[in-house]
Amino acid sequence: MEKRELICIGCPMGCPLTVTLDGGAVVTVQGNTCPRGDAYARREVTAPTRIVTTTVRVTGGILPAVSCKTRSDIPKEKIFDVVRALKSVVVPAPVHIGQVLLPDAAGTGVDVVATKDVAEV
Repeated sequence: MEKRELICIGCPMGCPLTVTLDGGAVVTVQGNTCPRGDAYARREVTAPTRIVTTTVRVTGGILPAVSCKTRSDIPKEKIFDVVRALKSVVVPAPVHIGQVLLPDAAGTGVDVVATKDVAEV
């Protein structure tokens, strides 16, 4: 049996979690005070995901870059692939919140979208 210690990020409580695994399968989750903690722990030890946030360059805008993020979680092992793909992305102004800046980022099936408006100069 293997044990992993985590801090839950499912809600503001930040519960300390202990996950017991047997052959890669979750046997128990302890320490959570809500159901979100159990779900987070199971997902984190079997198939961790993250939302990537960064910036993309803008041409002809009042700002040189726009903040952006993946529309949903991506597999943790794909983070650097997504960031590398975004290095070459340059979008023309105007940019609008929710605008897709990179569809299907690094083959994840998840789009990268703008999180801010950037007006033209």
